[in-house]
Amino acid sequence: MDRSEDVRHVSTEQFEKMRSAQGFVAALDQSGGSTPKALRLYGLDESAYGSEAQMYDLIHEMRSRIITSPVFTGERILGAILFEMTMDRQIEGKGSAEYLWADKRVVPFLKVDKGLEAEADGVQLMKPMPGLDALLERAVGHGVFGTKMRSVVKLADAGGVNAVVAQQFAIGRQILAAGLVPIIEPEVDIHSPEKGQAEVLLKEAMRAELDALGADQHVMLKLTLPDEDDFYADLVAHPNVLRVVALSGGYTRVEANALLARNHGVVASFSRALTEGLTAQQSEAEFDAMLDASIQSIYEASIT
Repeated sequence: MDRSEDVRHVSTEQFEKMRSAQGFVAALDQSGGSTPKALRLYGLDESAYGSEAQMYDLIHEMRSRIITSPVFTGERILGAILFEMTMDRQIEGKGSAEYLWADKRVVPFLKVDKGLEAEADGVQLMKPMPGLDALLERAVGHGVFGTKMRSVVKLADAGGVNAVVAQQFAIGRQILAAGLVPIIEPEVDIHSPEKGQAEVLLKEAMRAELDALGADQHVMLKLTLPDEDDFYADLVAHPNVLRVVALSGGYTRVEANALLARNHGVVASFSRALTEGLTAQQSEAEFDAMLDASIQSIYEASIT
């Protein structure tokens, strides 16, 4: 088998895993702005590092500790979303994305957005991504399967919601053209006073965009857990949707799991709720036991 056939075989295997296997997606993509908070929750405050470089070394150590744990495997975890700097670093002598698939059978994704614009029309659009094509090319080179990009909806403003969805799908098509599967993430703020109304507008706008995709174009959706159980059931069943995953959005793991279990066919893509309770000070046995319990609870909520 030559190399090109091997690449096609692996991507087909990853596609089928993401479409039909049981499990959830681990979000390990805290970026520069959220890294200090993630480290504080991990038991490392600002006194633990003296520079940005040291801060990123520590967050990579945390992510590596999670990924290399014997309880972190493709048996319960479908995929993992990486920060760009994580993709560029190594885990046990291999590129992080390559290690995820080769050693753990976990499908690698890459966060590609550059953060959020200031709020306007009740939403925050994504900042421009001028180097996206080059980043996607690098991601393909590392064996990455898909991407993730996040916008935020704060109010039920039809113009704002439509702008968020239009931007997400326009960039999503650019990602599809590079041979990757985009995770479209228009997060609805869980504290929004108009959360339910915003979700109605969002679903309508997403349906229109999904219906306009070609038969061979597949995306994933990463959505806030809705006010109404099974509200996104028609999107879960849409032929162009590979998977619908849910973000924890500020809920505790217990809260997020309870809400997730009531949304059938939707699986978790938790970040903070996944790492909740893990600290740098734990022994390997304590760390693995906490991570195992966390993974199991999220897995069980994801297979309803």
